[in-house]
Amino acid sequence: MTNRILAIDQGTTSTRAIVFGADMTPLADAREEFPQHFPRSGWVEHDPEDIWRSVTASVRAAMAKAKASPADIAAIGIANQRETAVVWERESGRAIHNAIVWQDRRTADLCGRLRRDGAEKIIAEKTGLLADPYFSATKFCRILDEVDGARKRAENGELCCGTVDAFLLFRLTGGKVFATDASNAARTMLCDIRRGEWDDELLKLLRVPRAALPRIRDCAADFGECDADLFGGGIKVAAMIGDQQAAAAGQGCFSPGMFKATYGTGCFALLHTGDAPAVSRNRMLSTIALQLDGRRTYALEGSIFIAGAAVQWLRDGLGIIRDAAETEALARNADDNQRVFFVPAFTGLGAPHWDSEARGTMFGLTRGTGPGEFARAALDAVCFQTADLVDAMEADFGGKMEAMRIDGGMAANDYFASRLADVLGRVADRPSALEATARGAAYLAGMHAGVCPGVEQFGELWELERRFSPSLPDASRDELLSAWREAVRRTKG
Repeated sequence: MTNRILAIDQGTTSTRAIVFGADMTPLADAREEFPQHFPRSGWVEHDPEDIWRSVTASVRAAMAKAKASPADIAAIGIANQRETAVVWERESGRAIHNAIVWQDRRTADLCGRLRRDGAEKIIAEKTGLLADPYFSATKFCRILDEVDGARKRAENGELCCGTVDAFLLFRLTGGKVFATDASNAARTMLCDIRRGEWDDELLKLLRVPRAALPRIRDCAADFGECDADLFGGGIKVAAMIGDQQAAAAGQGCFSPGMFKATYGTGCFALLHTGDAPAVSRNRMLSTIALQLDGRRTYALEGSIFIAGAAVQWLRDGLGIIRDAAETEALARNADDNQRVFFVPAFTGLGAPHWDSEARGTMFGLTRGTGPGEFARAALDAVCFQTADLVDAMEADFGGKMEAMRIDGGMAANDYFASRLADVLGRVADRPSALEATARGAAYLAGMHAGVCPGVEQFGELWELERRFSPSLPDASRDELLSAWREAVRRTKG
């Protein structure tokens, strides 16, 4: 039996494919970026064909680099950007509208009506989520209402409504399999997370036809086989999981109290809560962390919409940097006498504020403010937002987190990781494998294919690369956070 595993990490701005060995050593990888579309302020779209091309191109390139044929790959694991909504034709596989991305806020009015009508209580009780444009259901509804004849076609089973994982699986299997996994289903606002099933009351409330939705399966399961024409032979798909839950698995966060924060386009923090969903009193989300053999474990989640995207804005929007790595030196050399605070609410504020109307603001600018101060403010903003999440999540959990593990592109920045420890006043552990998302998807696929160990044994393989300990005095930390929270208050106002 072959012992290589292929991970597809389909993210918000790019797709990465990595070929792993059975010991989770990466053997080869390839990345393909794809365009972002911003039709209006607060709207974000992807062309599903761009996503699909990025997937096939990155997989072929990674397999070529690894000199791996389909016969060498035991299984594929898919991790994906969650909440992004795609509606496509069941017969042709073609999307009827651009994908509406998780960052998109166009359904804010609909979510406002749900809250005013008292529906958010039902949504929260069943799904662990809030009535917010972030989630998929209102995006599905918007597409079905806007495209001529779409709602009727969906009711007749002619259209598929799915998150990116379901769309990719449909395409990979040549339309033979239309399924999602429990972690992605939990992010739609349509799934009862205690039962792990679509909920009829929510389907009616949010006007999404059951006939258009995929079957819900475990995160590691038999998801069919890739069409042989795609990569030169059939390969089994053995895992699908939302990117943040994949990162938690990749970080070995399998027990209550373990915490991970992934810093990509946004930042997503998960605190494992065990076998039952926690009820949040601080506007955190409760979600399915993992489902294996029909058994679900849960996590509290906090979502920051803009993290690495703020650095991308410095590069693409302002032209201050040419590469994200430049921010480390710029931030270290910034003028300590300038107190510049950046609230990157480009598409609203996520947890714990959930303000879809807020927009980005910068406070404390002077004639002396330059690239260094902008870079430091952008990195600091992510640290401050993480502090807001941690405070709220620990209050809901009723105790301190057991371990804090960080990953994602920004975690490689030593200034950022050190500043994060200072702002949070606690240790931040950076693993030797920063690509936790792809690692988690690959591990689950390998486990299902019989080439990787069980959950407990895998958790023991986690390796520390560097530990960042706080050195900022408590008074200075409190002063910074107080100023940050005042900036957020003014932004929301």
